[in-house]
Amino acid sequence: MTETICVTGAAGKAGRAVVDDLRRHGFLVRATDLLVGPEQRRDSVLQADLTDYGQAAEVLAGTDAVIHLANIPAPGLATPALTFNHNITMNFNVFSAATQLGLGRVVWASSETTLGLPFDTPPRYAPVDEDHYPLPTSTYALSKVASETIAEQLAQWSGVPFLGLRFSNIMSAADYARFSSFWPDSQLRKWNLWGYIDERDVASACRAGLTAPAEAVAGSHSMIIAAADTCMNRPSAELLAEVYPETLLTREIGEYETLLAIDRAKDLLGWQPQHSWRDHVETE
Repeated sequence: MTETICVTGAAGKAGRAVVDDLRRHGFLVRATDLLVGPEQRRDSVLQADLTDYGQAAEVLAGTDAVIHLANIPAPGLATPALTFNHNITMNFNVFSAATQLGLGRVVWASSETTLGLPFDTPPRYAPVDEDHYPLPTSTYALSKVASETIAEQLAQWSGVPFLGLRFSNIMSAADYARFSSFWPDSQLRKWNLWGYIDERDVASACRAGLTAPAEAVAGSHSMIIAAADTCMNRPSAELLAEVYPETLLTREIGEYETLLAIDRAKDLLGWQPQHSWRDHVETE
């Protein structure tokens, strides 16, 4: 039987990629977003305000699982109080409705910001992994930390698996043309250790969250989702030594390897990023 997956935030960059990927892989999709224009209506995106519990329950009813991407997606886009209150309300409503309706799984967008971004205070070590959590430095990041706590408790109460994907800065192939503008100044992208994630790998990570064996993902888990490399054309260890000379490099890393550790996602979900800006842009 074909599973029906609710995708919230379906009109956003990540949402569009996730919906397309799921449909290509044979899933039925119920797509929903707060802002629905003519293009989204053509794609059958259902308008819903997830800060209203009744609407959240309605869009989830009759689905098998949810990929919850709808949130104010970054600090600085709205006032701190609005960002926190909207995000935490949306997340609680979707999480609670999912458990009440007995959905099989909740895959949701947490954030790399829970780990201490932007790194105005140098990271304690690198590659930064899940043990660097929690270090929120904005109410946006705090909304994600609080939501991870809610997910953990609801998973215990309900038995529904929750998978929080701490996405790095999401990029499309069209965004890679500007990466060369970062290269002359190592400070420009230090805020997330020069990390990023291709939108196609966002989609595959969400799908891996849906399809990973139930015994592997029981409970609540959060994990970093980032590209395998950095956005820079210089060696990662060299960048770290220049910008954060006191940060300990805990293991030997590849020449351009990410400084955001993605091992947990590989171990739990069997997921690995497949896309790099280096496939689209010359490095010289």
